[in-house]
Amino acid sequence: MPRACCQRCHRPEGHCLCALIPRLESRTRVLILQHPSEVNHALNTARLAALGLSNAQLLVGEVFENLAPWLNVPGYQPRLLFPGEGATALTEQKVDSEHTLLVVPDGTWRKARKLLHLNPLLAALPRVTLESAPASRYRIRKAPAPDALSTLEAITHALETLEPERTFQALLRPFEVLIEGQIAAMGEETFRRNHG
Repeated sequence: MPRACCQRCHRPEGHCLCALIPRLESRTRVLILQHPSEVNHALNTARLAALGLSNAQLLVGEVFENLAPWLNVPGYQPRLLFPGEGATALTEQKVDSEHTLLVVPDGTWRKARKLLHLNPLLAALPRVTLESAPASRYRIRKAPAPDALSTLEAITHALETLEPERTFQALLRPFEVLIEGQIAAMGEETFRRNHG
């Protein structure tokens, strides 16, 4: 029989993270496009980001038929947070009278690239990348590169770059507790053997 889960954070009731999830305001809008395979992942950091930001939206799918209205928000310039040819560092963004709509694909690198391939409107957006990103706190994942961040970490760093007068570090607290819980569940020895 499946364990009862919190309807909001989707964690098992005994491990609900809702009390740790902040509700932060931002000038930047965040649109997270989550690959369906990530929805039931134990470490669904995109969901934590969407719950923690009042100006964020999470859409799940592979092919987004009605993406145009989500991207054409008056007063906002959409930017795809994804490396690639022609991508500029986020610090270089000069947005005058308009704010940034940060579009973030969520999934493995392969699945995120597939989202771009299946959604030409998404692939056509101007791309931005993170500059001077901190080391990932995602200690239980084998990352493809030292600077590879979880979706939540990437969004947090991007927001602090775009809005340096604010801090978004509170977004990371439930993520850290989640990681600590996973390490405790696997045991210190297993963690060191597989991730140390």
